Amino acid sequence: MGGNQVEDLEENEKDKKKVDVGEPRKYDPNFKGPLKNRSCTDIICCLLFLFFVTGMVVCSILGFTRGNPYKLIYPTDSSGNVCGLDTKSGKPYLMYFDILQCAKMGASAIVAGCPTPQVCVSACTTDYWVYLEAIATTSTTGLLCKDTVDTSTVSFSQISSLVSNDDCAAYYVKNTAIVGRCVPSFFLEVTNYASNLQTSGAYNLTTSDGSSVTANDMTSASYYLAKFYTATQYIEMVFKDIVASWWLLLVFMGIAMVTCFIWIVLLRWIAGIMVWISVILVFGLLGFACYYSYSQYYEMKNQNSTATYGVSEAFALNFGYYLQLKETWLAFGCSTATFLIIFLLIFIFLVKRICIAIELIKEASRAIGHMIFTLIWPIFPFLLQVCVVGYFGISVSYIATMGNAEYYNNSTNTSTDGVNYYLERITCTPNDTTLGSLCDFVKYGGTEYIIPMQVYMLFMFLWLNNFVIAFGQMVLAGSFASYYWAFEKPKDIPHFPITGSVWRALRYHTGSLAFGSLILAIIQFIRIVLEYLDYKLKDSENVVARFFVKCLKCCFWCLEKCVKFLNRNAYIIVAVYGKNFCSAAKDAFFLILRNVVRAVVLDKLTDYVLFLSKLAVTAAVGVGAYYWFQGKIAFFSDYVPTLNFYITPIVIVIIGTFLITCGFFSVYTMAVDTLFLCFLEDLEMHDGSAEKPYFMSKGLMKIIGKKNKFEDPDDDGKDKKSKGK
Repeated sequence: MGGNQVEDLEENEKDKKKVDVGEPRKYDPNFKGPLKNRSCTDIICCLLFLFFVTGMVVCSILGFTRGNPYKLIYPTDSSGNVCGLDTKSGKPYLMYFDILQCAKMGASAIVAGCPTPQVCVSACTTDYWVYLEAIATTSTTGLLCKDTVDTSTVSFSQISSLVSNDDCAAYYVKNTAIVGRCVPSFFLEVTNYASNLQTSGAYNLTTSDGSSVTANDMTSASYYLAKFYTATQYIEMVFKDIVASWWLLLVFMGIAMVTCFIWIVLLRWIAGIMVWISVILVFGLLGFACYYSYSQYYEMKNQNSTATYGVSEAFALNFGYYLQLKETWLAFGCSTATFLIIFLLIFIFLVKRICIAIELIKEASRAIGHMIFTLIWPIFPFLLQVCVVGYFGISVSYIATMGNAEYYNNSTNTSTDGVNYYLERITCTPNDTTLGSLCDFVKYGGTEYIIPMQVYMLFMFLWLNNFVIAFGQMVLAGSFASYYWAFEKPKDIPHFPITGSVWRALRYHTGSLAFGSLILAIIQFIRIVLEYLDYKLKDSENVVARFFVKCLKCCFWCLEKCVKFLNRNAYIIVAVYGKNFCSAAKDAFFLILRNVVRAVVLDKLTDYVLFLSKLAVTAAVGVGAYYWFQGKIAFFSDYVPTLNFYITPIVIVIIGTFLITCGFFSVYTMAVDTLFLCFLEDLEMHDGSAEKPYFMSKGLMKIIGKKNKFEDPDDDGKDKKSKGK
């Protein structure tokens, strides 16, 4: 009985361990790769996704029928008229009566406008004008007034009252149009910024309350708009450079794609070299650092170099002083020796897993070589993402302008400093008498229903964008799984693996894609809310609240990374076995947990190899672009365009090349992850016998000490499935 009890306890312990990491996958004699006979998964989530998409379309339709995005593009005058449209079609520019008021709004003046009457004009003013000169010369020429004032019937005696009532501008200066707004452009003509600006008739410019207008005041008022104007000049020059070199940019993008393809093919042979050279360099550097540190220590020890700490040296942070102390070199020597021993032990225990990771990277290169269209596939999800971004950008711009115009009483200003001019003014309802006089347009309202719609559209953007990414990952997973589970490669690889994988993903697993992307969208939405709270609390004195918000931000950032990793592996299981998302996520999690060391080594090693690959391709193409656009290649000097900034096309080539490498190597990452999970499943389901042969490559079997027992000892590496049947 005692022996049986011990055996029962051991069995119970084994059962507990099995529950902790899940059950290994059982052998299925009918399994030949991604299942063809499967059923729809996560139907409820699919219906929920379609319901939410329908709501998104309804919001967009409401925005398209009631909104007008031109309200965001073109400025609006004090009467609520959009400059350049409808009744103001011939007046596309906005003039400010007193632009000095812009200083009260700061940078927000670019969008919200200045707290001063504004009118639409056909062209910005090109000279200086002040109402005092008009009164003195009995001339009404040059008046800038609201639409309610007929300047043709105004007499010079009425000018003063019109200015005091804010019906006409007290002054204006030379202006330049910037994004539809007239901004002072006199800076190059003024030498003394402290002096008062004058008209051609030597009249000083003054505001309606009699204050003098100096260049310093103008500079302060139009600072942000002037900065924007300066930036637009540089943007225009950069745009001209792009136009002049556009065909060369396309050529270099093509070179980048070809280079990526060649590099992926070469990884079959150079991946191992890259890893082992890096390992040797790490050990070499640590060994040399250890040797040099101890040699310096013993040399100084023989010279009796002892630390004599003084107050000045201790607080001077003079690194050269510490290098003259033997204690410093002893610390360096001990540290480097410790790291060397740690890395050596890690290497000894993980060398086999490193070899497995390298072989899987090589196998991924072979898989891509046999299924070359997998490199083209990322273009389609990318185009879908562009469509999603474009659709939501247009929809949100329409929805943002669905509200009606809001007017504020310009005769009641409760703000003491003018900064919160709009926020503290009293709303009013304009009529034919008060519109543009007592009631000024401020903004488009309706936030009681626009904000919820915008929030809903933001969430749907996250969900739909993650859905597209998940779709691309599942298609690649199904394709590479078809490669791995082909016993005789490339003979047994399906003819159209991408097409078949697309069909399976859309026909059967739209719900699973929606489920996984929904979880990720919720996490990302919460992160956005936390960022908003953090922004609101940045000036708060509640330190505890800010601390908890930052902790939550960190936690949800980590959660998002983990969910992305788990989702990607869940999609692989779904693509292969046709399971629902939760079951696939559980299987993938436990499969990785049972092989956690291998998974970590493979993940980090793959990241390292791909990082070096991206760096090498980007650097190679970037250096080539530098020599080309600098004209350093004499043979092609005739094809170098004339540029304002030669660095412009070089930067674009480098950024474009990096994005291309990310697209190409994302396929590589998915290939490695898929082959890795299939490799783990292969180890659990098969034993190399004639009935359960391994599907892995000869290289992998050799590394882990496995082989198909029915094969000839002198087999040249080609699998012969017929031998086991």
